Amino acid sequence: MPASLRPRSGAECLTAKSFASAIEKEHLVQVFVRDNNVDQALKALKRKLQREGVFREMKLRKHYEKPSERKAREKAEAIRRARKLARKKLQREGLLPPAKPRPVAGVAGRAMTSRTPRF
Repeated sequence: MPASLRPRSGAECLTAKSFASAIEKEHLVQVFVRDNNVDQALKALKRKLQREGVFREMKLRKHYEKPSERKAREKAEAIRRARKLARKKLQREGLLPPAKPRPVAGVAGRAMTSRTPRF
């Protein structure tokens, strides 16, 4: 636990505001805007937040999750991660064929011709 979040005694106790600011200092995400290109900066920010797991955390905290449900979800995620790791290891060793690339939705297999409306 970082020193800024450790419990203190007496007058040194953290208030809610100072606690929140201590957490913000821990997870500071910074994105620079170059040449007034805000779109590129937003894209970089979204990428960083995605890597940090902020969007996933927000989705999970939208509704209350009982401790038993949380344990079950975390256990299932751990099993999924272990299976994926084992599958990747077997693929690297050549015991399993490499994974086929998944088609991107809406790109492959569509003809670029214009359709006539059906009446």
